[in-house]
Amino acid sequence: MPFSRGQLRLQFGFPTPPSAPPPLILLPCSLPSRFDHLLVPLILTYPLGTCLVSKYLFGDSSKESIIEIPQGQLYLVRPLSPKGYSELIFKDAAASIRRTGQEFQYQLVIQRAYEEGEEELGEEDDEQGGSDSLDKDEKVFLLDQALHFRSEVREGGAKILAWRDLSGDVGDLFEFVCDPSVPSDKVSTFELAALQCQYERAYRRTSQNVSREDLQEFSFQEEKPIPSASPISSSARSPARSLTSGESTAAMVKDVEYSRSKGHIKPAVSEQEATVAPPSAAQPEAREILAQEKAELHLFDFVSGTFVLQAANVTATVSEIGDWKYWLQISGEDKEWLGQAVVADINPVFNFEYLSFIFNAYSEDGSAFSWLLRFKDQETEERFQEGLMQALWEQLNEMKWTKVKDQEREYVLDAFQDLTMEDAEEREVEAEEEEEEDEEEDHYDGQRSEHYDSDEEQDDVVTRDDDGNVNSQLAVGYKHDRSFVVRGSKIGVFKHTPDNNLEFSTNISKVETPRGKLFSPKKVMLHAEDTNMILQNGDDPNSLYRMDLEYGKIVDEWKVHDDIPVTTFAPESKFAQMTSAQPFIGASKNALYRIDPRVDGNKLVDTDLKQYASKNEFSSVATTEKGYLAVASNKGDIRMFDRLGINAKTHIPALGEPIIGLDVSADGRWVLATCRTYLLLIDSLQKEGKNEGKLGFERSFAKDSKPQPRRLGLQPAHVAQFQHETKKPISFTQARFNTGVDSQETSIVTATGPFIVTWSLKKVVAGRKDPYTIKRYGEDVMADNFRFGSDKNVIVALPNEVNMVAKRSLMKPTRESIAGPPVTPRRRTQWGSRLGRDEIVNSPY
Repeated sequence: MPFSRGQLRLQFGFPTPPSAPPPLILLPCSLPSRFDHLLVPLILTYPLGTCLVSKYLFGDSSKESIIEIPQGQLYLVRPLSPKGYSELIFKDAAASIRRTGQEFQYQLVIQRAYEEGEEELGEEDDEQGGSDSLDKDEKVFLLDQALHFRSEVREGGAKILAWRDLSGDVGDLFEFVCDPSVPSDKVSTFELAALQCQYERAYRRTSQNVSREDLQEFSFQEEKPIPSASPISSSARSPARSLTSGESTAAMVKDVEYSRSKGHIKPAVSEQEATVAPPSAAQPEAREILAQEKAELHLFDFVSGTFVLQAANVTATVSEIGDWKYWLQISGEDKEWLGQAVVADINPVFNFEYLSFIFNAYSEDGSAFSWLLRFKDQETEERFQEGLMQALWEQLNEMKWTKVKDQEREYVLDAFQDLTMEDAEEREVEAEEEEEEDEEEDHYDGQRSEHYDSDEEQDDVVTRDDDGNVNSQLAVGYKHDRSFVVRGSKIGVFKHTPDNNLEFSTNISKVETPRGKLFSPKKVMLHAEDTNMILQNGDDPNSLYRMDLEYGKIVDEWKVHDDIPVTTFAPESKFAQMTSAQPFIGASKNALYRIDPRVDGNKLVDTDLKQYASKNEFSSVATTEKGYLAVASNKGDIRMFDRLGINAKTHIPALGEPIIGLDVSADGRWVLATCRTYLLLIDSLQKEGKNEGKLGFERSFAKDSKPQPRRLGLQPAHVAQFQHETKKPISFTQARFNTGVDSQETSIVTATGPFIVTWSLKKVVAGRKDPYTIKRYGEDVMADNFRFGSDKNVIVALPNEVNMVAKRSLMKPTRESIAGPPVTPRRRTQWGSRLGRDEIVNSPY
């Protein structure tokens, strides 16, 4: 048999059914020596005719292909798009299927082939300019049912592989046109391997011994013919509708889909393709009807990535069912479509421009579905919004909506409206801005876990803790390039390297009181030029501890007050940690105060104490560069002070959810609050009236001009996809701005489950749609923050490792990027799991 592009083609003479192609297996010529003994006893199983090569042969290396078609051309075909009909992506390419580092996850990879001399030039470009060559020379697709992967042999013998462009417009396809030298049986074998990979991803089990019939749900051969990728006559293009007819392309796209970017609705598709929602939950007895309106009902389809019409006429009812509980019921003419408790997790978004309300509902097993109601006019939607938000607010606050002031009600209603939709001109501006951002980005090394490099596996040393502890907190240094990660009663110290990586420095193996009692810190804060760390022991809420980081030991115990506990604490000003300043801010549930370690006895400064008679439930504190304070509560409200010991200058009403984290820009302009299912961004600058130009920290807002919060949440469809993949509800870590002396806040970072999420502050303020990007990891993100002085790099603490990731590696949230295999930076420092030998210290972490 001939050799082809470094691959050895082996054909085995096992008996096969007459209709089945001979089994073909492509093996890399440079197989590691540990696989040599497996070449002879290789076994193929039927009735599949051809099966995937055993995982024992290929191992778990993502660089080893299961099967390859060595030569062809890659096109992007847009039958319905005004962008142009067909685009040649790679003139000469190879198609392969390869494993990922995750079990039952496979990738379809199209790799550009170099002509003689080109590869050397490409390597020089890599050395000079970067990782973009990976995108330029390789296209990677997760093998998922959503691709609708299929093949076709045309008249004349042309062999085509085709699959959907999930990040493109409706009807867009990638097509791999095989070289004439590729035999038909190779194409059939390739498609069969793709079916098996999709089966394994869907059912999380091996496809060995699975019948061909079981694979049919992943076959899309019955779909309409694949449009040709070449610029042929309109008559040959007729299956995909001619673009030269009198009908405009824009009108055709509008018929197919109700603006992907402006509502994301399309007509119903075949039953076989559509996501099917679970049966409606039983409706409890209603005590009071808060809203009842007619609407269209649409369900988000995970396969197509669009909202699909379910019923043209339904009745949506919001009712009170007692004990501060509320219910949303959607009833059709002949069936009950949906029953859902009104809680924060429904993630409500109202868009009045497109008369739509998008929300999430959950089945009994916790699966999330995203629904859309479309109303006939704005008045109908406003009535429904008033009823739903009353139910949500009363459920969260256990207080009647009628007791809320009119201005505060408007504040709550406006916060849950959708972001402004951008038009085509804005999208062009955004594209230009993204290009400028790309030019400004630092060089970024391609993201791939070192553990996947087969030649490095033997250098890994297992050092996982046996006590069950995982990473829990992260403190990023201001004064020195260090990060500190809390893990049970240990603290790991990591150095930030000039090439934007982390280097394990040392391990503080015992966090214990001066009396020798071990504890796991509940909260930590760097202090006094990063030479000290303030720690809180959850078992002793009235005291704090000072650790001398030079010695790695707790040297002081500070009793704050006999009767006033410490709920949270923060620096006296934004960059106080960069100075030798000793005092800092503390808060209990109902008091704000200054803590000064230099005071004799209890460290609370009585003259700076402000106590409240009511139960304010303070939960978070943040300060500006000038020392202004923002204080948030478990009730969801925010207070702004210019100093301690006085009443707040501004009080921002609660939307309902408790605030679990708070950050403020250095200049005090922006306040960022973290709730479990969304973030709040508040502009504290007054733009009119007698206090124009002043911040809400300095002067009170007029009663009728309180700042309108921007509610930063994931789009409901993305929430449904997140939870469809992870089976976990949205739960954000504390969101933070990037920060640095004399630097501007430009980005926000947080995480939920295994996803890092960043927002562009510029895009949020401009009202752009989906102004966030994501990155998925294999484990939940425990803590995250920007490297001090930059928004280009994010430090991420996973349960058992710590990474520094380039922000530019995050992607726009699409079906593919959300469902794709988890990724890990190539240069990583593991924290309690695996360390390279050059990273092992005397006390392995």
